[in-house]
Amino acid sequence: MNVLILGSGGREHALAQTIASVLNPEHDALLVAPGNGGTLAVADNLKMPADLPAFCQEASIDLVILGPEGPLAAGVADALRAAGIVVFGPGAQGARLESSKAFAKEFMGRHQIPTPPYEVFDDPLAARAFVEDRWSEQGLVIKADGLAGGQGVVVAVTRQEAIGAIFSLMERRVAGEAGDRVLVEPRLEGTELSILALVDGEHHVLLPPAQDHKTLFEGGRGPNTGGMGAVAPTPVASAELLDRIDREIVAPAVAGLAQEGIAYRGVLYARVMVTEQGPQVLGFNCRFGDPEAQVIVPGIASCLEVLEATARGRLAEVAVRHDQRVRVCVVAAAPGYPDSPALGDAIDGLDEAVTLPGVTILHAGTRLDSRRGFVTSGGRVLGVVGEGEDLVQAQERAYVAIHRISFEAGGPHFRHDIGVGGLVGVGGV
Repeated sequence: MNVLILGSGGREHALAQTIASVLNPEHDALLVAPGNGGTLAVADNLKMPADLPAFCQEASIDLVILGPEGPLAAGVADALRAAGIVVFGPGAQGARLESSKAFAKEFMGRHQIPTPPYEVFDDPLAARAFVEDRWSEQGLVIKADGLAGGQGVVVAVTRQEAIGAIFSLMERRVAGEAGDRVLVEPRLEGTELSILALVDGEHHVLLPPAQDHKTLFEGGRGPNTGGMGAVAPTPVASAELLDRIDREIVAPAVAGLAQEGIAYRGVLYARVMVTEQGPQVLGFNCRFGDPEAQVIVPGIASCLEVLEATARGRLAEVAVRHDQRVRVCVVAAAPGYPDSPALGDAIDGLDEAVTLPGVTILHAGTRLDSRRGFVTSGGRVLGVVGEGEDLVQAQERAYVAIHRISFEAGGPHFRHDIGVGGLVGVGGV
């Protein structure tokens, strides 16, 4: 079987490493475009082909797995399917659930999916006037409508923070055109869950619930990032709660997509805040999360078979099982992340860290230098994953490993509360 994974982050390394374990290198091929320093050990990295459908046909690619949100929003899956290529990932219409928060809110309204009330603005003066009029001690959340790399959301606990977020997004355009429109909604109190489901257009299966830690510093402090760590399965999600989330959120979303003629095949990821009034959707992603993939994908039994069945619309024909091992991923970030990460630093300690029991190192922002070995090439550099029988053991293993790693000019920066002590109210975005 020939498999192509698109992307360059820790999510793609997690997918590549898991899939590589079941392929036969004598007659199977695993390609990652563009990949990173870590994927080189399990796959062939290649530059993104100028004509991706033609390349896949010429290389006899049997399955393409789309990793990040950009290609999904751009309709890469649509072009590949039109060329007869089997794709794991929704087309552009389905990906609008992530690429436009306003579209997602309208979709949830049409299908009675619980979500906070909201207002949409394309005029910064009107947005600021709304904030002044509606401000309360509860706080507000300001969201760029478009894709902003996980950094287009500000949870404002003061009026000035909310007004500053509107200025940054709509006038300074720190997120580019993603901030041409913003959504304003009330800040919710509760526990945030990452609920990922495999969807084949008709059927769906929930994967183990995860929790992402978005803010840069411990205890929910600092700016939002692409994610500083994750845990799965999280112990704060009971079977009864997951059943309710499935009935009230995931199943209606899957049915709604089908009703609207959207053939959705891939991962549907609901960011859910569990409040005193029940679970509410903060937003949707249309792919494996990063760093959620690092703690979910390695535990999926027969992962390649499951992803292919999902892509072919045959999810009901396979058993989706998970090993239920607990995994904690702690992100090692470059100093200066997220605003101005230091790049090009040599990474030390990887050889020692990766030999520790129950530890996996998944690369994200790395490249392999012929003289210096692995060097940093992005803000989130590594995902250090500890695996164990329970959360305490998994957390301990992850932190023992990350303390073995250092960057040439200082760092890495990482949070110290991923796992035990950091699970309640981890986000709110």
